[in-house]
Amino acid sequence: MPLLVSNCAKAFILSTLPQSKRMSHHAPGVKTRLRGVVFDMDGTLTVPVIDFPAMYRAVLGDEEYLRLKAENPSGIDILGHIEGWPPHKQRKAYDAIAEVERQGLERLQIMPGCAELCAMLDSKKIRRGLITRNTKSAVDLFHERFGITFSPALSREFRPYKPDPGPLLHICSLWEVQPNEVIMIGDSLKDDVRCGRQAGAFTCLLDQTGVYDSPKYADVEFKPDFKVTSLDEVHSVLKENFDLSP
Repeated sequence: MPLLVSNCAKAFILSTLPQSKRMSHHAPGVKTRLRGVVFDMDGTLTVPVIDFPAMYRAVLGDEEYLRLKAENPSGIDILGHIEGWPPHKQRKAYDAIAEVERQGLERLQIMPGCAELCAMLDSKKIRRGLITRNTKSAVDLFHERFGITFSPALSREFRPYKPDPGPLLHICSLWEVQPNEVIMIGDSLKDDVRCGRQAGAFTCLLDQTGVYDSPKYADVEFKPDFKVTSLDEVHSVLKENFDLSP
């Protein structure tokens, strides 16, 4: 059965933060103590291998895909879009999504800098978790293949899924930390940055190719606190902006 974070629970966690701390900002010269890092998986911990345009076309058809793409400059929330479909149509959509994901798993590679970043966090006794819209089987394969474990690791079987802040607030609750003591790192504005900012956490966008430098992303609602082109750069972002004391 999927785990759930109720609206009441989310409201309670958010209510424990002063209003000024619910967004990811801190006073100049004052470093926030970092107590946890939550990662996206596909395209963040792993080299991008999922052909998302092919996935969207398989589920939506060419015409609907192009229409939604034009209306959603930050990206299409395919899982959210199909949630209201009739059950038989949903099943076909999930089958199409799973097939594209399966093809991606066959080419699964760990992202350069991932192991080193995780080792640094471990040395500082900073917790690390994972939130992905991929399946639990994909997360299990990642853990098994690369020998790096994230806990908790929430897949799309956990509801609600990103960009809802529920998964991140659930992790903060398990860790017994405040959201503004956590940073969310991912490669998606629409999923990772939105999830992190709505939860009140810091956010770091991994943009390897500079795609988010495009003017079409200039006026998006949720912008990251930090932007990097590699996981190697995350080291300096964390050291320069946070208290990493064990």
